[in-house]
Amino acid sequence: MHDFVDTHPSPLPSTMHPHAHPKPQRMPRADANGFGRAEIVLMLALLAACLLAWLGPFVPQMAHYHAFADQRVWLGLPFAWDVLSNLLFAAFGVMGLWAVARRTFTVTSGERVQMALAALFFTGLLVSAACSSYYHVNPNDARLAVDRGGMVLAFAGLMGLAVAGRVSARAGMALALGVMLAGPLSVWFWAQTGNLLPWSILQGGGMLLLLVLAFIKPPPGAWPLRLSLVIALYALAKLLELADHPLYEFTSGAVSGHSLKHVIAAFAAATAVASTSS
Repeated sequence: MHDFVDTHPSPLPSTMHPHAHPKPQRMPRADANGFGRAEIVLMLALLAACLLAWLGPFVPQMAHYHAFADQRVWLGLPFAWDVLSNLLFAAFGVMGLWAVARRTFTVTSGERVQMALAALFFTGLLVSAACSSYYHVNPNDARLAVDRGGMVLAFAGLMGLAVAGRVSARAGMALALGVMLAGPLSVWFWAQTGNLLPWSILQGGGMLLLLVLAFIKPPPGAWPLRLSLVIALYALAKLLELADHPLYEFTSGAVSGHSLKHVIAAFAAATAVASTSS
């Protein structure tokens, strides 16, 4: 009895066929201990900003910086409208912290980081309101240093939140910590030397970073922060700041550009409150 021999063997599976071409494999992304491409680009950009702040030209503060247009006194409060317009920052800070407190059900590490950065931003709004009011009651260089220092927490929270939502949670937290270190140092450097360049790079570079991040689509689950609206309102606020005296004259003393700058900048912060409540 002869053994049965299959004279038509089945073809090899496609993965074993001698003429099959293996499918190209994607390069793995950086693991939890490595750095992704976006993180590396961000680090290089921050390094370039630091080098520019250290090696760049001397940038003096504008002459007559403290000569604000609206110097009216109301109920004994000097520069009343420049002072009182800061109340919006405090109001939105309280609203934001309340909204964050109501979102404590989130559990993932990325969400916890974004919540912490949002809380930092809203706390920064409260500090900014207090420090800016302190400055505007009696504008001078010493009080201006306090005012600028008070903005640092808000800058750190906002930039960290934007990076955490579009690059990575750890990059957002690292950037926030870096800003909280670089901010006071840049204010101290200006107070000692009169050179405003490091502070200008912190502010302007931060807005440039937000502009770049606005073109990056956030992944699912990222904090729904409308960066394009934040940038547009902040740019308008800076234009109003530059138009302090012309706007005061144009409105026949009704309102100054600097007071309106506070209002518009506060509504830029309000977009973060809206995103937290959504």
